[in-house]
Amino acid sequence: MLPADISFGTDGWRAVVGKDFTEENVRRVASAIVRAFLDDLPKATDSSNRSNSCPLRIYVGYDTRADADLFAGIAADAMLRASCSHEIVAQHNQKVEVILSDRYVPTPTLCWTVAHDEYAIGGIQLTASHNPAGWLGVKVRMADGGASPAEFTDKVEALLAAEAPDPVSSDNSKLLTADILSPYMDALCQFVDVEAIRSAELKLVVDPLHGAARSYLADMFESIGATVVRLHDDADPDFGGLHPEPIVPWTDAAAQLVRGSGAQAGFALDGDADRLGALDEDGNFVSPHYIIALLAQHLVQNRGCSGRIVKTLSTSVLVDRMGRALGAEVVTTPIGFKWIYAEMLAGDVLIGGEESGGIGIPSHVFERDGLLMSLLLAEMMAVTGQSLKSLVQQLEEKVGKLYYQRKDQKLEIAHMQRFRACLPTLAPATVAGTVVQHYVRSDGAKFLLPDDEWLLLRASGTEPLVRIYAESASLQRTEQLIEAGYRLVQEAALNDKNSQNS
Repeated sequence: MLPADISFGTDGWRAVVGKDFTEENVRRVASAIVRAFLDDLPKATDSSNRSNSCPLRIYVGYDTRADADLFAGIAADAMLRASCSHEIVAQHNQKVEVILSDRYVPTPTLCWTVAHDEYAIGGIQLTASHNPAGWLGVKVRMADGGASPAEFTDKVEALLAAEAPDPVSSDNSKLLTADILSPYMDALCQFVDVEAIRSAELKLVVDPLHGAARSYLADMFESIGATVVRLHDDADPDFGGLHPEPIVPWTDAAAQLVRGSGAQAGFALDGDADRLGALDEDGNFVSPHYIIALLAQHLVQNRGCSGRIVKTLSTSVLVDRMGRALGAEVVTTPIGFKWIYAEMLAGDVLIGGEESGGIGIPSHVFERDGLLMSLLLAEMMAVTGQSLKSLVQQLEEKVGKLYYQRKDQKLEIAHMQRFRACLPTLAPATVAGTVVQHYVRSDGAKFLLPDDEWLLLRASGTEPLVRIYAESASLQRTEQLIEAGYRLVQEAALNDKNSQNS
């Protein structure tokens, strides 16, 4: 793979180990990232308040995948060497420390660590998140712990294509290892009402899917008085044949265990533990849409917090309805947590979440955190005395029940190109027999219908497929909307013209 072929998607660079994810490419990527960090130093730091005797710090973490620790060490070494060649270091005698985690950690651990170190200028996490075993990647996190914006990763890609200076070693910098997990775990316990959780004597199923929350979340719950039934909590870099993604069907085993053990809830986390899936006492999957709404309610009503609720375009209207019930402004962004992060930077955000289960609270860190969301759901159950099933039922009584679906439609490459060309002007007058009230084009094409019904068509950025989302007050109606979306996709892709009615 040539440097020019390495590209960063919505949340980093990922590739198959041994094919494109090689030692050479990891060194190239890590070197380019550290050069971009140092190039941006005047923007990211106030040099008037920083002495050159104080080291700049860059953190490196990794998840539980095969050889993730090995590649993390390679990346850290490459970052160290590249920093020594940079003009900031060479001309200003600025010290740089590259700090490697002494064990596997969740991505939120890296984010929190960077955000709470005043001398940190960024960090990277070696992870492929929910990708299957055999993949690995690099997530970049900025000085505030948030995801790297597109302009930063564009710069990294440009540096990859340019000729890099020869790496050198220097006594000016040194590679360090540190326990970054313990302070983060302490911070989680300080964020939640530990005594309330302890008093509730909860029984919980915890399923990290062999990922980076392995042992950590279960240990924490046990330390604060919960009874924990563990699943997929042992070391298995192949994830036991599962995809490390906390959605059906990968949560089916946890659902069965919740029912069989008499637990009040189950929590499953993805491969790097920044996303959460939840199960009620009957093993029913509780969608992230409900979790966002429930946690917003908990923060306002039980914790006395306030602020804006931020959701992505593909997230349920349930969140909007909950916002109105709470008197909180709800802001809708394009799909991708980076857009929620931008709203967090603007300020006054209570909570932000997306359809895929990534939920963040900026008072903790400007990023998603599956461990914290698990703890907060347990706290909500504890302080209300309600099971997760009861909380969901009360939510539906409060804001109504909606049925949400997403289907992915694969297309041939040529048809995909035709659909992309049609999408910006796709404007059916009706969808599934109902007049379209409004068109939203901030990310794909979303058609708003009466009674909070909607249909969204969005082209994947990485695969030749179209994601079709719909929501309404009945399952049958939602299926009709999905079918209408499928017909719109087919007509645009095959006939190269827009439908006026669907």
